Amino acid sequence: MNLASAATHSVAQALPLHTAGMRIGLLGGSFNPPHEAHRAISLFAIKRLQLDRVWWLVSPGNPLKEHGALRSLEQRVEAARHMASDTRIDISCLESVIGTQYTADTMSYLRRRVSGLRLVWIMGADNLAQFHRWQNWRRIASEVPMAIVDRPAQSFRALAAPAAQALARYRLPESQAARLADLRPPAWVFLTGLKLDLSSTGLRNPNGSWKNK
Repeated sequence: MNLASAATHSVAQALPLHTAGMRIGLLGGSFNPPHEAHRAISLFAIKRLQLDRVWWLVSPGNPLKEHGALRSLEQRVEAARHMASDTRIDISCLESVIGTQYTADTMSYLRRRVSGLRLVWIMGADNLAQFHRWQNWRRIASEVPMAIVDRPAQSFRALAAPAAQALARYRLPESQAARLADLRPPAWVFLTGLKLDLSSTGLRNPNGSWKNK
Protein backbone atom coordinates (compact mmCIF):
# COMPACT_ATOMS: atom_id res chain seq x y z
CA MET A 1 0.00 0.00 0.00
CA ASN A 2 1.91 3.07 -1.18
CA LEU A 3 0.71 6.58 -0.42
CA ALA A 4 -1.16 6.82 -3.70
CA SER A 5 -3.12 3.63 -3.10
CA ALA A 6 -3.71 4.56 0.52
CA ALA A 7 -5.33 7.79 -0.62
CA THR A 8 -7.94 5.81 -2.52
CA HIS A 9 -9.10 4.13 0.68
CA SER A 10 -12.00 5.73 2.52
CA VAL A 11 -11.68 6.92 6.09
CA ALA A 12 -14.29 4.32 7.03
CA GLN A 13 -11.89 1.63 5.82
CA ALA A 14 -8.95 3.17 7.67
CA LEU A 15 -10.81 3.44 10.97
CA PRO A 16 -11.00 0.12 12.83
CA LEU A 17 -14.41 -1.10 13.94
CA HIS A 18 -15.64 0.72 17.03
CA THR A 19 -18.74 1.71 18.95
CA ALA A 20 -19.48 4.81 21.02
CA GLY A 21 -18.07 4.73 24.51
CA MET A 22 -15.20 2.37 23.74
CA ARG A 23 -11.89 3.06 25.47
CA ILE A 24 -9.24 3.15 22.73
CA GLY A 25 -5.50 3.50 23.10
CA LEU A 26 -3.63 5.06 20.17
CA LEU A 27 -0.04 3.98 19.50
CA GLY A 28 1.47 5.95 16.64
CA GLY A 29 4.72 5.43 14.82
CA SER A 30 6.44 4.38 11.63
CA PHE A 31 6.62 0.72 12.79
CA ASN A 32 9.81 0.33 10.79
CA PRO A 33 9.83 -2.48 11.79
CA PRO A 34 7.12 -3.33 14.30
CA HIS A 35 8.53 -5.35 17.20
CA GLU A 36 7.70 -7.15 20.43
CA ALA A 37 7.90 -3.96 22.47
CA HIS A 38 5.06 -2.42 20.45
CA ARG A 39 2.92 -5.44 21.30
CA ALA A 40 4.02 -5.55 24.93
CA ILE A 41 3.33 -1.83 25.42
CA SER A 42 -0.13 -2.26 23.89
CA LEU A 43 -1.10 -5.21 26.11
CA PHE A 44 0.39 -3.45 29.15
CA ALA A 45 -1.69 -0.34 28.40
CA ILE A 46 -4.86 -2.38 27.86
CA LYS A 47 -4.42 -3.88 31.33
CA ARG A 48 -3.26 -0.81 33.27
CA LEU A 49 -5.61 1.71 31.61
CA GLN A 50 -8.52 -0.73 31.28
CA LEU A 51 -8.82 -0.16 27.54
CA ASP A 52 -11.04 -2.06 25.14
CA ARG A 53 -8.60 -1.90 22.24
CA VAL A 54 -5.38 -0.32 20.99
CA TRP A 55 -5.05 1.08 17.47
CA TRP A 56 -1.61 1.08 15.87
CA LEU A 57 -1.50 4.17 13.66
CA VAL A 58 1.14 3.36 11.05
CA SER A 59 2.50 6.72 9.92
CA PRO A 60 3.63 7.66 6.40
CA GLY A 61 6.83 8.76 8.13
CA ASN A 62 8.16 10.45 11.25
CA PRO A 63 8.89 14.16 10.60
CA LEU A 64 11.71 14.02 13.17
CA LYS A 65 13.51 11.09 11.50
CA GLU A 66 15.25 10.42 8.22
CA HIS A 67 13.08 8.48 5.76
CA GLY A 68 15.82 6.86 3.68
CA ALA A 69 15.47 3.49 5.42
CA LEU A 70 11.67 3.56 5.56
CA ARG A 71 9.92 0.48 4.19
CA SER A 72 6.76 0.93 2.14
CA LEU A 73 3.52 1.56 3.99
CA GLU A 74 2.15 -1.74 2.69
CA GLN A 75 5.13 -3.67 4.07
CA ARG A 76 4.92 -1.98 7.45
CA VAL A 77 1.15 -2.47 7.78
CA GLU A 78 1.45 -6.16 6.91
CA ALA A 79 4.35 -6.64 9.33
CA ALA A 80 2.37 -4.83 12.04
CA ARG A 81 -0.61 -7.15 11.54
CA HIS A 82 1.67 -10.16 11.88
CA MET A 83 3.40 -8.79 14.97
CA ALA A 84 0.25 -7.62 16.80
CA SER A 85 -1.27 -11.12 16.86
CA ASP A 86 -4.05 -10.12 19.27
CA THR A 87 -7.72 -9.42 18.55
CA ARG A 88 -7.59 -6.33 20.76
CA ILE A 89 -4.94 -4.63 18.59
CA ASP A 90 -6.04 -3.04 15.31
CA ILE A 91 -3.77 -1.76 12.54
CA SER A 92 -4.67 1.47 10.72
CA CYS A 93 -3.13 3.60 7.95
CA LEU A 94 -5.44 6.52 8.83
CA GLU A 95 -2.70 9.15 8.60
CA SER A 96 -1.94 8.23 5.00
CA VAL A 97 -5.64 8.40 4.15
CA ILE A 98 -6.14 11.86 5.67
CA GLY A 99 -2.77 13.04 4.35
CA THR A 100 -0.72 13.93 7.43
CA GLN A 101 2.43 12.92 9.28
CA TYR A 102 1.57 14.99 12.34
CA THR A 103 -0.09 13.65 15.48
CA ALA A 104 -1.77 17.01 16.14
CA ASP A 105 -3.66 16.74 12.85
CA THR A 106 -4.58 13.12 13.53
CA MET A 107 -5.95 13.91 16.99
CA SER A 108 -7.97 16.87 15.73
CA TYR A 109 -9.42 14.66 13.00
CA LEU A 110 -10.31 11.84 15.39
CA ARG A 111 -11.91 14.23 17.84
CA ARG A 112 -14.23 15.41 15.09
CA ARG A 113 -14.85 12.04 13.47
CA VAL A 114 -15.18 9.70 16.48
CA SER A 115 -16.07 12.06 19.30
CA GLY A 116 -17.93 9.28 21.13
CA LEU A 117 -14.74 7.32 21.83
CA ARG A 118 -12.60 7.68 24.94
CA LEU A 119 -9.15 8.02 23.43
CA VAL A 120 -5.74 7.79 25.09
CA TRP A 121 -2.45 8.56 23.35
CA ILE A 122 0.25 6.01 24.27
CA MET A 123 3.96 6.64 23.89
CA GLY A 124 7.27 5.58 25.38
CA ALA A 125 9.32 7.70 27.73
CA ASP A 126 11.84 8.33 24.93
CA ASN A 127 9.11 10.17 23.03
CA LEU A 128 8.14 12.24 26.08
CA ALA A 129 11.77 13.38 26.22
CA GLN A 130 11.39 14.99 22.79
CA PHE A 131 7.66 15.73 22.89
CA HIS A 132 8.35 19.48 23.01
CA ARG A 133 9.76 19.16 19.48
CA TRP A 134 6.51 17.76 18.07
CA GLN A 135 4.42 20.11 15.99
CA ASN A 136 1.66 21.67 18.16
CA TRP A 137 2.52 19.45 21.12
CA ARG A 138 0.53 21.60 23.51
CA ARG A 139 -2.56 21.14 21.35
CA ILE A 140 -2.06 17.36 21.39
CA ALA A 141 -1.91 17.43 25.19
CA SER A 142 -5.07 19.53 25.31
CA GLU A 143 -7.00 17.15 23.05
CA VAL A 144 -6.22 13.68 24.39
CA PRO A 145 -5.12 12.11 27.71
CA MET A 146 -1.65 10.58 27.43
CA ALA A 147 -0.09 7.46 28.90
CA ILE A 148 3.71 7.41 29.01
CA VAL A 149 5.27 3.97 29.31
CA ASP A 150 8.56 4.02 31.17
CA ARG A 151 11.77 2.95 29.51
CA PRO A 152 14.19 2.81 32.47
CA ALA A 153 17.19 4.25 30.64
CA GLN A 154 15.04 7.24 29.60
CA SER A 155 13.10 7.90 32.84
CA PHE A 156 15.04 10.85 34.24
CA ARG A 157 15.54 12.50 30.85
CA ALA A 158 11.85 12.15 30.02
CA LEU A 159 10.51 13.51 33.30
CA ALA A 160 13.00 16.39 33.27
CA ALA A 161 12.15 17.35 29.67
CA PRO A 162 10.35 20.61 28.84
CA ALA A 163 6.99 19.00 28.02
CA ALA A 164 6.86 16.94 31.21
CA GLN A 165 7.74 20.00 33.26
CA ALA A 166 5.14 22.16 31.50
CA LEU A 167 2.45 19.52 32.06
CA ALA A 168 3.51 18.48 35.56
CA ARG A 169 0.36 19.74 37.29
CA TYR A 170 -1.80 17.53 35.04
CA ARG A 171 0.03 14.31 35.93
CA LEU A 172 -2.17 11.60 37.41
CA PRO A 173 -0.84 9.30 40.16
CA GLU A 174 0.02 5.93 38.67
CA SER A 175 -2.38 4.25 41.11
CA GLN A 176 -5.23 6.05 39.29
CA ALA A 177 -4.17 5.05 35.77
CA ALA A 178 -7.48 3.26 35.12
CA ARG A 179 -9.25 6.64 35.31
CA LEU A 180 -7.20 8.24 32.54
CA ALA A 181 -9.53 7.48 29.61
CA ASP A 182 -12.40 9.12 31.49
CA LEU A 183 -10.59 12.37 32.22
CA ARG A 184 -10.77 15.61 30.32
CA PRO A 185 -7.36 16.57 28.89
CA PRO A 186 -4.79 17.71 29.64
CA ALA A 187 -4.13 14.64 31.77
CA TRP A 188 -1.31 12.12 31.72
CA VAL A 189 0.16 9.24 33.65
CA PHE A 190 3.65 7.73 33.78
CA LEU A 191 3.40 3.94 33.81
CA THR A 192 6.21 1.82 35.26
CA GLY A 193 6.76 -1.90 35.45
CA LEU A 194 7.26 -2.93 31.81
CA LYS A 195 10.82 -4.19 31.38
CA LEU A 196 11.41 -4.24 27.65
CA ASP A 197 14.11 -2.30 25.83
CA LEU A 198 13.64 -2.76 22.09
CA SER A 199 13.56 -0.14 19.38
CA SER A 200 12.88 -0.20 15.66
CA THR A 201 16.24 1.48 15.07
CA GLY A 202 18.01 -1.33 16.88
CA LEU A 203 16.21 -3.92 14.79
CA ARG A 204 17.36 -2.44 11.48
CA ASN A 205 20.64 -3.30 9.82
CA PRO A 206 23.01 -0.43 8.91
CA ASN A 207 21.76 -0.58 5.31
CA GLY A 208 18.17 -0.01 6.46
CA SER A 209 16.96 -3.59 5.97
CA TRP A 210 15.11 -5.39 8.72
CA LYS A 211 16.96 -7.97 10.77
CA ASN A 212 15.53 -11.45 10.99
CA LYS A 213 14.04 -12.10 14.39
